[in-house]
Formats: sequence, C-alpha cells, structure tokens
Amino acid sequence: MRMIILTTFFLLFFINTLAIAQEQFEKDVIMTSGGDITITFIGHGTLMLDFRGKIIYVDPYSKVADFATLPKADIIFLTHHHRDHLDPAALDLVRTGNTTVVLTETCARTLANGIVMKNGDVQTIESIKVEAVPAYNLVHKRDSGEFFHPKGEGNGYILTFGDTRLYIAGDTENTPEMKELKDIDYAFLPMNLPYTMTPEMVADAAGTFKPRVLYPYHYGETDTASIISLLKDTPEVEVRIRKMQ
Repeated sequence: MRMIILTTFFLLFFINTLAIAQEQFEKDVIMTSGGDITITFIGHGTLMLDFRGKIIYVDPYSKVADFATLPKADIIFLTHHHRDHLDPAALDLVRTGNTTVVLTETCARTLANGIVMKNGDVQTIESIKVEAVPAYNLVHKRDSGEFFHPKGEGNGYILTFGDTRLYIAGDTENTPEMKELKDIDYAFLPMNLPYTMTPEMVADAAGTFKPRVLYPYHYGETDTASIISLLKDTPEVEVRIRKMQ
C-alpha cells in the first residue's frame, strides 16, 4: 500500500510540474479546416505547435526552457545551424527514435538522420505540406564583412495545416523571396538586431506579402511597439505581440 501511495504521489508531482512548466508560456489557438493548432511561444526562436496531438518544435533552445518537462517531439524543424537554433542538448531531450527532423544541408553535417530540405524544396511530412523558403541577410554583416546568415544556408518554413498556411521565417531579412509569398495566414518574422530585421524591414515585408496575422518573434531587446506603429495604416495585417525575446 505504501508503495502505491508513493507512486501516486510522484506521478501527481510530475504531472503538476509538467503543467506548471507549460503554463509559464503564452499560447494561442488557431482554428484550421484540418483541426486546431495550439501555438506555445517558448522564447527566442523556439515555438511548439500541437496539431491534433502531434507535437512540432521549431528550433528548440535550452536557454529558454527546461525541455525535460515538455512533451516529446513528433516533428522538429531546424532553420539553420547556429547554436541557438541547432542545440544538441535541447534536441536530446525532445527527440525520440520516432521523431522526424527537418533540417538544412548545413545542419545535416552535425546532425544525422534528418530530412534535408534545400531552399525552394517542397515536401509533405506526416500530412503537413512543407515549403522551404530562403532565409538570409541582405544588409547586416559581421565585422569580417561576412553576412550573419549567408544565402543558401538557412530555411524558413511554410507549414500548411488544412486551409491555413503558417510561415516561420527563421533568421532572415526582408528578402525578395519573402516579399513574393502569397496567401500566408500567420507569419513569424524575426526582429533580433543586428542579426536579422529592423522593425522597418519587418514592416516592409509584412506590408508587401500581407499575412493575416503577424507575430514578431526572436526579437531580443527590440521595442515591439515600433512594429505596431509602423503597420498602423495596414489594416489587413493584425500584429500580435507575444513574449518571444
């Protein structure tokens, strides 16, 4: 009897700890023709999507969460190889033998057994249409003169759930490929200076391809109020600010 009581106690403790860990993050629910998506805004460039019980991570990063307390992944998307996007410690905690990892060629040099997608590739992965969009810098460079994110190394991903298209841009600026996108319902655009976009660049991109909803993400210390101001005369785009530093 004592063993049963102790087992029950530790099980309840674990469930409670798991619930508390997840409650610290903001969440939105998106309705699609294929089912609801619960988006958990974990932080930095890390998102977690729950689509009909299928758990999807984007760029899990150890510094923003204790992934030991979060659900295991069915699918992981890696946008590029920088350590705050390809984090082996976080991956070890959420990846299982059944997890599908979608990644770039550069990521595949250090992480085996993934599905490599190049810029422009289109695949269907576990019933989700996935499009790889180029993610790169046009302006911001290192002191050496090299772009923080050279063209061809990084992906953004368009994920189609039923009739709904989510664009998660990765580390990029307002590239011509981004501004040519069509029919994007939800866009996650980075605003983390000096590595990605200024608010003006985000406003330029969003004002051009006009997602129904814009989530600035991976924005560091950038003032998110500025993007609201810059898009105040673009009523087609709803700006939603969530905690994604």
